[in-house]
Parts: sequence; C-alpha cells; structure tokens
Amino acid sequence: MKKKLAILTGAGMSAESGISTFRDSNGLWNNYPVEKVATPEGLAANPQLVLDFYNQRRRELLNAQPNDGHKGLAALEKDFDVYIITQNVDNLHERAGSSKIIHLHGEMMKSCPVNDLNKAYDISPDHPDINVGDKDENGVQLRPFIVFFGEAVPMLEPAIKWVEACDIFVIIGSSLNVYPAAGLINYVRNGQPIYLIDPKEVRTSRSDIHVIRNVATEGVRQLTELLDAMK
Repeated sequence: MKKKLAILTGAGMSAESGISTFRDSNGLWNNYPVEKVATPEGLAANPQLVLDFYNQRRRELLNAQPNDGHKGLAALEKDFDVYIITQNVDNLHERAGSSKIIHLHGEMMKSCPVNDLNKAYDISPDHPDINVGDKDENGVQLRPFIVFFGEAVPMLEPAIKWVEACDIFVIIGSSLNVYPAAGLINYVRNGQPIYLIDPKEVRTSRSDIHVIRNVATEGVRQLTELLDAMK
C-alpha cells in the first residue's frame, strides 16, 4: 500500500511560474489594499475594482505554465498516495497532472453568485473576465470564486482529514502566516515526518521539521530524492 503524502502549497509554489505573490516585499498587497479588493465589504463598495483586480490575475494565470515543482509533485503519485492542499487559487497543480487537490482559498478560473459561494461555474479561457452585469441563470451578479478575508473556508475540514491521515506532511512555499491554513501542521500525527521547502526562513513552533532551504522547483527535486530513499 502506498504511503499517504499530504502537501500544503503556498504562493512560493507558483512564483517560479510567474504568478505574483501577495505577501513578499514587492507583493500584490503593497499595491492593492486588502480591504478594497479581497473582502466582501470591498466587493460591495466597488465591485468593478474587485472584478478588475481578479480579471488581471486571471489573465496572468492564462499566460503561466506549471513549473518543474508542480510537475515533480504530480510525478510522486507513481509511488505515493498524494494529496495536494493548496492556498493558491491558480490551476497549475491540475495542469501539471496532480489528481487529488483541495483549494482552500477558491479557484481563479471559476465564478460564483455573490449570494452563494457554494455554487461555482467554470470560466472559459476564451472569455476570462467577469464584469458588472455578468449574472447567473437566476439574474444574480457573478463574482470570483475566491474566499475573501473574513469569509469561512469551506474546504478546511476535508483538508484537516487529509492531514490527520497522512504518513508524511510537506509544506512548500507557504509563510505559515495565513490561518486557518497555517494551523494544518497541528493535525499531523506525532512521529510523522514533516518537510518544509522554502528559500526563506519560516517561523514555526515545531522543532521536528526537515527544512529544505530552496525554491520550489529545486526543493521538490531534493524532496523526491529523500522520499525515494524511504520507499
């Protein structure tokens, strides 16, 4: 039976694909106030601003490709039962070939009615923008299928179950500053290996973490070598 591998990925996972990060020194939140483009209140106050912000992110995504890190995680499915839990709203894990993915913060290539975040529609790459006046079949304005700050994270419970059941837990490109995702590490069973891949120091209260100080692409390659030795 294959070992269960749960992998939490953050913005650093997709940075090498050209996807803008939010929290780095030159991140998006330095140019766009969070409260204006990533909260329900911001959407209500200026819906076109919010829609334009995510339209721009969506066009950026359409020009991006999965990097070798994404592809390396997909390749691990040959030898492991791999579960990806991502804080990213891009679809690069899917495009790289990973088959089990939970998006904690929503999905960029989907929309939903402003009054029902449980009802998602695929967005066509040929018509990637959402504008004021774009409505669902019930006449309700559409918004990005993104979990805004202050909104519940509906996929958190399934993610916790994946972490609780895993034999190995991996964190890639996450600052572990954003909750509730950062709290997932607390659900790893005692004695289970934990690996953290990031070129920067990531502060955590855990002392039992194997740190790979590298970017995602090279870090996943190193991780694969370590996991190969454990088979």
